[in-house]
Amino acid sequence: MCLVADLCILLSLNKIRFILLQNRQGKTRLAKYYVPLEDSEKHKLEYEVHRLVVNRDPKFTNFVEFRTHKVIYRRYAGLFFSMCVDITDNELAYLESIHLFVEILDHFFSNVCELDLVFNFHKVYLILDEFILAGELQETSKKAIIERMNELERQE
Repeated sequence: MCLVADLCILLSLNKIRFILLQNRQGKTRLAKYYVPLEDSEKHKLEYEVHRLVVNRDPKFTNFVEFRTHKVIYRRYAGLFFSMCVDITDNELAYLESIHLFVEILDHFFSNVCELDLVFNFHKVYLILDEFILAGELQETSKKAIIERMNELERQE
């Protein structure tokens, strides 16, 4: 439990600029921006981030400088989960938060796949909003997020 509390403390002072889920072909499956950007700038960012992470050698670290920020990414099967954060933020804490988000998705969808994200995008955004709110980590308990999502499922 100490690791989760430490993760929450580390990330509470920092801000996530955006989160992207993209497949290997560059199709964006989820995009959440926590800073105001024009649509043209969003598409440009998505294209640049995809080019950056898909062409990167797997032997390199999962963090890379991007403009005046840092992109932390992780590949799961055919999907790239990417977060853009401030240059001074803790990379390992955000890498761990990406993993926690994937674990939550995997638990909620019972072995999540890309099609789950496509056909249940509204649920994925709900999970993301339970996890990250306004660019800051809101909840780090997988159990609490799953319980809230199950409660919403029962109400439908």
